[in-house]
Amino acid sequence: MKGLLGFATLIVAVLCRESFDGHQVLRITAGDEAEINLLKELSEIEELQLDFWTEPVHSTLPVDVHVSSQSLQMVKMYLEFHNIHYSVMMENVQNVLDEEQREMIGARLHQPRSTDDYDYANYHTLAEIYNFMDMLVAENPTLVSKIVIGQSYEGRPLNVLKFSTGGSNRPAIWIDTGIHSREWVTQASGTWFAKKIVTDYGRDQAITAILNKMDIFLEIVTNPDGFHYTHTTNRMWRKTRKPNPGSSCVGVDPNRNWDAGFGGPGASGSPCSETYRGPRAHSESEVKSIVDFVKAHGNLKAFVSIHAYSQMLLYPYGYTKTPTPDQAELHSLAKKAITDLSSLYGTRYRYGSIINTIYQASGGTIDWTYNQGIKYSYTFELRDTGRYGFILPANQILPTARETWLALMTIMEHTKANAI
Repeated sequence: MKGLLGFATLIVAVLCRESFDGHQVLRITAGDEAEINLLKELSEIEELQLDFWTEPVHSTLPVDVHVSSQSLQMVKMYLEFHNIHYSVMMENVQNVLDEEQREMIGARLHQPRSTDDYDYANYHTLAEIYNFMDMLVAENPTLVSKIVIGQSYEGRPLNVLKFSTGGSNRPAIWIDTGIHSREWVTQASGTWFAKKIVTDYGRDQAITAILNKMDIFLEIVTNPDGFHYTHTTNRMWRKTRKPNPGSSCVGVDPNRNWDAGFGGPGASGSPCSETYRGPRAHSESEVKSIVDFVKAHGNLKAFVSIHAYSQMLLYPYGYTKTPTPDQAELHSLAKKAITDLSSLYGTRYRYGSIINTIYQASGGTIDWTYNQGIKYSYTFELRDTGRYGFILPANQILPTARETWLALMTIMEHTKANAI
């Protein structure tokens, strides 16, 4: 009966979703700085409602933009008039989403009774992930507990899994996934990480040694309101769901809302922008709850925030070109982590500080955590490099999670060896 109810709920949700029929994703290759500036001007035309999946920052990086069917002709005319090269990366966004939904509907016919039965190779709703967390805690009561660090704007619990072998306020590692709600491969990977930790503890020497000395905190769904909205209404939703006074546009970019260069370049002051910073630092409860937790705990040694896409491993800073005092160590560790990651499937990652590797971005998570004294602060951008972008096929979940785990283990082992 549960399976049928879940199936019916999913069907209703599919019928209520915003359609992206006729929408395309264009890959634009700017030839020089002048063309980058033209793309920036294009991005500021709010009437076009363009969704830049990757920002126009410099000519060495391609720009991916999701364009609605209503704006498509105008955007292409603009690009052609200025002789800016582009190609169609996704012919019809809705077709890709339909295939994603077909796979999810098929998976819903099987409801897991334990975390061993859980389908890690498919995408799941918020309720299903929260149910997974509860099952994991019930199955492993001496290793895993669930703590609620706050509530989202819409009143959902901000659930964090704590993996601990005992003791109070031990040195700890924080991992979060899904702060940008449409990056589904991150929440899916986070679920796999949770199961991997409990499976390997007592069997794998490295993770056992880490957990015998440190705790691990894992927030799988860091932006639950946005994530729920991606399943019920708009698959491409990125931000939180808090209304903005004086604007019809909803939500704040929770990775521009931190008190680290807040309001500087690389974040928008427009509530309609995908990178809207919010009215003030830590205005979003999803961010403020982590801030309060980090400060209250006071003994976090590593902080890893996981995003998609672009295949990068990044460290501070994003808001300033001034290198961190620990740049050499962070850079060396990042290099080792992506080398270990690529050893599994050959996936190639870029690495470096945020501002030097991609662009200037103010108000970001790991800049704030680094400034709080958490030296090993990193951001991952998982698969892919743009073929599917935020709509990564489910058959890439497990390869993505497995290879990322190797890099995470490298960071966690280094943290244990050097920070406690």
